[in-house]
Amino acid sequence: MTVVMVEDLDPTSADAGVPAHYGDPMREQRTLATAVGLVDRSNRDVIAVPGDERAGWLHTLTSQHLSDLGKDQGSELLVLSPHGHVEQHAYVTEDGTTAWLDTEPGAGAGLLKYLEMMRFFTRVEPRDASGEIAVLSLVGPGAADLFPGLAAPRLGAVPGPKFASGTVPSEPTSLYAAAPFHGGLARRVPSGVDLLVPREAKTAVIEQLGVPLAGLLAYEAIRVEHRRPRLGWETDHRTIPAEAELVAAAVHLDKGCYRGQETVARVHHLGRPPRRLVLLHFDGIATDQPPAQGTPVVSGGREVGFIGTAVRHHELGLVALAVLKRNVADDAPLSVGESAVAIDPS
Repeated sequence: MTVVMVEDLDPTSADAGVPAHYGDPMREQRTLATAVGLVDRSNRDVIAVPGDERAGWLHTLTSQHLSDLGKDQGSELLVLSPHGHVEQHAYVTEDGTTAWLDTEPGAGAGLLKYLEMMRFFTRVEPRDASGEIAVLSLVGPGAADLFPGLAAPRLGAVPGPKFASGTVPSEPTSLYAAAPFHGGLARRVPSGVDLLVPREAKTAVIEQLGVPLAGLLAYEAIRVEHRRPRLGWETDHRTIPAEAELVAAAVHLDKGCYRGQETVARVHHLGRPPRRLVLLHFDGIATDQPPAQGTPVVSGGREVGFIGTAVRHHELGLVALAVLKRNVADDAPLSVGESAVAIDPS
């Protein structure tokens, strides 16, 4: 099997350390789209938060309702600036003794620094656990069949709360369900099932599952297709949660005070955030190479946004997630470099 690592394609990539593909990225995409494939995402940073007061403490520091998070439950959270800009995004999975936070490669140091600053006299002991835990992702419609006991994600409706605990007391007050797996945890997420396993057991888990392998190029193409934003790709220093469509998954609109809440509430009640996340289609004439993250999107000679993640999709061709100014119409003539692009209106 040919294994091409991310750093072989781009030595500067933040995703270095995991396979980009196993010889046929388009076939791997189709596997993720129609069946199930296993993606090595073990380059994600992981923070462990043990301590008796971890749930309530994380609840006060983040955008998510976590005070009732119990064993084998999980969710998503944001850390916001005082002005409501997105600083951190992480998944949190609780095993009964520790809350495990996994985030983007390179983002863990900043998240851990913030948590350590906010400890004060709280009984918590956050630490870098990236060397202990590896993240593997089972992606595709067949992923749930491998873990039939995991409840489907309940993102709920916007603008309502995702999981009002008084409404469905028989169900976990969490977005995602988790369960023990091979010394780690299995977590049901919108794309399938994530596994948080001891790093030394990663190879054994992959062999045990026997699922076709897919690289990060295929994973990113499916992510772009489904318009799932990524911290540092579809966000910048000015991003607020509503602009990157992070509210449904990572913000609880019916909880107490947390840093940046005023901005979230104002946009929620008044609507129309300054920017929006869109899917762009390239004309495919001027270039067949995906543009780099941060490449300007131009309309009428004026910069109106930036490219987040651009990929070559097995059905859609060259497409990209982009963040554009709110007043850019769906039918506006747009360009990225020499290529004409169009907003997907669906």
